[in-house]
Amino acid sequence: MDDYSKIATLENEIEAQLLDSILTERQIPHLMRSYHDTAYDGLYQTQKGWGIVSALEAFQDQILEILSDMRAAAETARGEDPGD
Repeated sequence: MDDYSKIATLENEIEAQLLDSILTERQIPHLMRSYHDTAYDGLYQTQKGWGIVSALEAFQDQILEILSDMRAAAETARGEDPGD
C-alpha cells in the first residue's frame, strides 16, 4: 500500500460510498480515508472535505473520470448545469 497516493478529495460520505462501490465493482484497488476525528467531532471534514481516495497512480485517470461523471450526474439530478 506504500505505492498508493492521494487521487482526489471527496466531498461527503455519500460520494465516498458510491465511489467505493463503483471502484470495487470494477476491481480497481483503492483505499478510502475519512478526515473524521472523534476528538475534534469532525471539524476537519468541514474544512477539508469528507476524506480522500488513494490508489496506484496507474488508476488515477480512471478514478478521476468516474468521480467527474458522478459529480456531473449529481449536479444534473439537482437541476444544476454541470458547466457552471
